[in-house]
Amino acid sequence: MTGTELPLEGVRVVEMTHMVMGPTCGMILAQLGAEVIKVEPPSGDKTRTLGGMGTAFFPLFNRGKRSVVLDFALAEDRETMHRLLATADVFLENFRDGQLEKQGLGREELRRRHPHLITVGHKGFLSGPYEHRPALDEVVQMMSGLATMTGTKEKPQRVGSSANDIMGGMFGAISILAALYHKRGGAAAGAEIRIGLFENCLFLVAQHMVQYEMTGIKPLSMPEREHAWPVYDIFDTAGGDRIFIGVVTEGHWQSFCREFGLQEFLDDPTLRTTTDRILARARILPRVAEAIKRRTMPELAAKLDALNICFSAINRPEDLFDDPHVLRPGGLVNNIDADGAPFRVPALPIEWNGAHIGEGLKVSPLGADTAAIRAELGDHQPAVPERAAGRRA
Repeated sequence: MTGTELPLEGVRVVEMTHMVMGPTCGMILAQLGAEVIKVEPPSGDKTRTLGGMGTAFFPLFNRGKRSVVLDFALAEDRETMHRLLATADVFLENFRDGQLEKQGLGREELRRRHPHLITVGHKGFLSGPYEHRPALDEVVQMMSGLATMTGTKEKPQRVGSSANDIMGGMFGAISILAALYHKRGGAAAGAEIRIGLFENCLFLVAQHMVQYEMTGIKPLSMPEREHAWPVYDIFDTAGGDRIFIGVVTEGHWQSFCREFGLQEFLDDPTLRTTTDRILARARILPRVAEAIKRRTMPELAAKLDALNICFSAINRPEDLFDDPHVLRPGGLVNNIDADGAPFRVPALPIEWNGAHIGEGLKVSPLGADTAAIRAELGDHQPAVPERAAGRRA
């Protein structure tokens, strides 16, 4: 997509965030066309140098942003920040309550000096008894019950990505779009928005909470759950691969049994309904497993695809770089890290007028845009020297 096609062109966002939730919000806005200026301390965002499972945090969630270094220990840099906010539409932050007050960026100060500003705080909790607590994705997954639904009460398991943090950033972006729309309708003042990581996780488990509210029956975790379908399981294939197959409609059941030589089930008067088949899973699944194991993954994929039955290989993240759908034009976009190294990343999961979003985004070296922004603001303070962010181990 060209810049003129992006819907948030002309919107300026000033971001002071770290880790995943806040940066995700800014990253989405940047991909939709907003100018996102990331303000970092002289030492840089700490996630720039994370390794291990944190290696991808900074490049993934900070693509397409400008980098400005300000030292809030200096009164002149605090004033520069206010001059920058005066030009902005949105201010993003994810610090604990009270931290920004120490830097002259507290709630009352922002409201007094920048009443037009949409301020968005990504926090551990919304207002209430826990609002003072810090939080992490894994912590709120344990608190909300998501971890026990993913694993069990005895062995809780967090979701295998920063899904809750990312979703929190999405709620931030949704709120900002609503606030921008409100201002477009004539509202003069900005908005004060707070996003809670814990409440975001509550939203994820609401289906289980409401199930209990309506039935009085405690929901079973994913490993313990009662199946709602006769075939909704993982099977071994002839080539040693594993495949998940979900047979969820009457038509699927009929065509699946005919295709895989299971006519006996169609002829069995005790298996007329889905409920009958669920109750008979103990004798159905071994026969299904035998039939599946006679075929290779490519054979199964072709047959199940033709039958319009849901299926999937059991993939790992690295396998997706060989997936034909991921590799379709626009499925992966090419971006550039702060040290100039290219990396591929899934495109933003939307199509805008048929086009994919996110190609060619760059991760700014630390302070790369400091001098330009200072000059724009008429700030003649000497710019902090740029520091190229090294590759993470």
